[in-house]
Parts: sequence; structure tokens; C-alpha cells
Amino acid sequence: MDSVFGQHALTAQIIFVDDGSLEPVPEQFPATPPQNIQQIQTVELRTNLGHQRALCVGLVHLQRSGISSPVVVMDSDGEDAPADIPRLLEKFVAEGNRKVIFAARRLRAEGFVFKFFYKLYRTIHRAVVGFDPRFGNFSVLPAAVLERLVVTSDLWNHYAATVVKMKIPYSTVPIDRSKRFAGESRMGFVGLVIHGLSAMSVFGDTVGVRLLISCGVLGVLTAILIIAAIVIKAATNLGIPGWATYVTGLLLLLLSELVVLSLIFIFVALYSRGQSSFAPIRDCPIYISKVRTVFSRHE
Repeated sequence: MDSVFGQHALTAQIIFVDDGSLEPVPEQFPATPPQNIQQIQTVELRTNLGHQRALCVGLVHLQRSGISSPVVVMDSDGEDAPADIPRLLEKFVAEGNRKVIFAARRLRAEGFVFKFFYKLYRTIHRAVVGFDPRFGNFSVLPAAVLERLVVTSDLWNHYAATVVKMKIPYSTVPIDRSKRFAGESRMGFVGLVIHGLSAMSVFGDTVGVRLLISCGVLGVLTAILIIAAIVIKAATNLGIPGWATYVTGLLLLLLSELVVLSLIFIFVALYSRGQSSFAPIRDCPIYISKVRTVFSRHE
């Protein structure tokens, strides 16, 4: 990163969010003093919150520090390549320094199984939410956007989805995902599913309405089929004796389940709107154990 910044005449302050790591940051870090980085801090959390919530805590820390320069959000495992930062910043400047710029993924380094389930997730997400999630954390955002993000509870679940839901202007830059510096991701299949559901949970209202409409359409079709079965039984000699009873019974059972499911959606939505929510700017600081400056050019 220091080399990339030097090539493009950039400077930066870096903040690592240490998400409950059992390995402490070395006292001599970095081993070689960087030339284009002004300061390096670590925000050490009291426990492992998961990467989205750790990101939320980090953004709250930045907002509380009074930062005024653009913020680059990225993973530190190498999959978000430092060499792509200038491309995001160029797009950021071209958009008037007012939009969030996301890295839209083109090629991924994962295997076939991951790509298959990722494609399946994108299809489901498009169906129940309404858009294709082609971007994640790697992004540049104006400091002013932090003021809006840190007061919404959705940021606690998923950063990129929150930007979209809040209708914050954004744009994308096609960027390939790089390979990790070392090791393999510890996020297994269950973790990936939870991550996907967290993104969709931000749009809970939209998902609930779409599912409610789907239940309504299926309910109408079920009622039509019940009427058709009764008419065929009463007005014709078609069918096997007793078939209408079984078909009508099964369709009535399906219809009752759809009604119950619709009522659950309605009551859950109404109940959640009346509950007090998590406020990141208020609640995130309790997860910070300490903030440590490990490098500063002014010291």
C-alpha cells in the first residue's frame, strides 16, 4: 500500500480494526517505517463481532474522530488489492467527491462450488430484494456520509446494503477480486449463508412485502383450483371417485398455511417497527477495548 501511494502521490492514515484477534499486534509494526503513510492505528475490539459489525465499529470510530477526508474501506487479507485504490479514488473525484464508489466484482478467485452458490444467492437476492448485489465492502465514501450511516441500525448488519437502502448516491468500478496474502478464509458455508441473510435483512420490509404479495397470488390460485375441483366434481363425471375430496382438502390445507404465513409477516413487520433499535453511534463504542497508535510520522 505504501508503494502504491508513493506511485500516485497519495498519503493516508490507516486504521486496522482488530476483531478480537488472539495474536497481539507486534510492538515494532510496521518493521520498516512507511514513507507515504502518516499514521497507523489499531482499534482493538473486546470480542469477535464478525467482519460486518467490526466494520461498523470502525466507521463509528472514524466519525467520532472528526475525520474530513475520503474513507477507503477494504479487507486486509489481500483480496482487496491496494493497487486498485487509485482507480476507486479516480472515480470518486470524477463523480464530484460526493458518491460512494464500490468495487463491482468481475472475476473471483474462489472455486466452482463457491461460485455456484454465489450465483444462486444473487438470483434469490434479485428476486426478493430487487437488485443484483455485485459489490461488497471495498469502496470509497465521503466523510460526510458517515454522519448518515452511523445513526442507522442497518449498518450493524451490512455496510453495502445500508448504503443502497438509505438511497445514498453510489457508483461502481469493475475490479477483479485478488487472492489472499496467506492462508484460507475461516468463513465456512454457514457463515456465508448468514452473511447473505444479513444483507437481505437490511431490506426486511421489502422482502416481507414481496413475500406477502407472493402468498396472496398463491392464495388466489389455490382458491381458484378449489372452486375448479368442486365444479368438476358436481357438474361432470370426470375423475376418480374420491379425488375431489383429497384435492380440495390438500388445497385448503395449503391455503390455510399461506394465510398463517401472511399474518406472521404482517405482525412481525408491525412489531419490529415499534421496537427501539441499535444505534451504532451510541452503542458501538462499548465494544472498543482500546485504540493504539503503532506508527506516526509526527513522533
